[in-house]
Amino acid sequence: MALKEKLHTLKEKYKGTKMAPAFNALHTFLYLPNETTHNGTHIKAADDLKRTMNTVIIALIPCLIFGMFNAGYQHFAALGTPVDFLSWDALYIGIIKVLPLVVVSYGVGLAIEFLFAVIKGHEVEEGYLVTGMLVPLIVPIDLPLWMLAVAVAFGVVIGKEVFGGTGMNILNPALTIRAFLFFAYPTWMSGDKVWVHGAVERDAQIASGANLDAISGETILGSYAQNSSVAYDYWDMFLGIIPGSVGETSKLLIIAGALFLIFTKVGSWRIMLSTVIGALAMGLIFNAVVDAGWIGETSKFYGLMSVPFWQHLIIGSILFGAVYMATDPVTASQTNKGKWIYGFLIGFISIMIRVFNPAYPEGVFLAILLMNVFAPTIDHYVIQANVKQRMKRLKAKVA
Repeated sequence: MALKEKLHTLKEKYKGTKMAPAFNALHTFLYLPNETTHNGTHIKAADDLKRTMNTVIIALIPCLIFGMFNAGYQHFAALGTPVDFLSWDALYIGIIKVLPLVVVSYGVGLAIEFLFAVIKGHEVEEGYLVTGMLVPLIVPIDLPLWMLAVAVAFGVVIGKEVFGGTGMNILNPALTIRAFLFFAYPTWMSGDKVWVHGAVERDAQIASGANLDAISGETILGSYAQNSSVAYDYWDMFLGIIPGSVGETSKLLIIAGALFLIFTKVGSWRIMLSTVIGALAMGLIFNAVVDAGWIGETSKFYGLMSVPFWQHLIIGSILFGAVYMATDPVTASQTNKGKWIYGFLIGFISIMIRVFNPAYPEGVFLAILLMNVFAPTIDHYVIQANVKQRMKRLKAKVA
């Protein structure tokens, strides 16, 4: 008997029991549902939750593949034995480090989703399909897998399931996972190391044969935060051939993903654009402060304050957050005016945190989480303002 028929048989056998959601989820995940509508439908549309999630995953896959190549390339570059970026050697190192992150993220997250579906007796939701892909792209490549598993469990349970599951959460689950990692294991999230697979420290430690997981080598944001010089040019930053989290480095592919999401009407262009505008505005303010001479080169804030305002877009995760995180339809503002305000504040606050917190120079994820909390408030006041305007027009007509 084919797998499809077996799953369908099990689904019918356990129909009405607690295990029904699990078998139904496996069946619908692998195959099209057998059920068809017998009566007239009220709404006919090509989009549903599964298609929406798959569209975002398609937009993320180029970033994932590029991140694998970049991980291997940075590994060999740090060892002093550079290879071609698109070489098999680079890809192999990337696969053996990135793929386990993806497997653990999906394995732990989906297992918890299935467990809660069985306990609560509802259908397994597709919301974690995107979260499971986002998480490996926003964590350091050398993060221990057990830490990732603990963080995923925390993020899914506390960040989503306690609120009622997909569509009910007030915080982005992927960002909740990253925030947990940052506060629980800060030394692993500082961004001050370039991962090197199986490296052996040179000089004094070579004789002892001590194996290292990483060697010293800050990310670009870490270097700026320490007022250090940066060895990468703007083209490398834009293409993404720099150290960083797996999916955040290639701004070219992130922009391509943004255009794809806008074309498919899955991502909000208003949020993306307003986030960029907010980041540029805050960057201009800091540049003006430096140009006015109000802060000296010896200040601990000088490095990131003096970064040209537009360069903030090609270093760190601001673009990745604007495209794939801030546009989450569940946790973002829903009104059009609210989306402009919501996105602008994310960009504005992101650069502010980046500059004023040298211990954590990347602020976009904290800014998005903060605005997730205020998104309902923003929408409330936007709606109330619209109601007041309409009441004024109505009174004017009556008069």
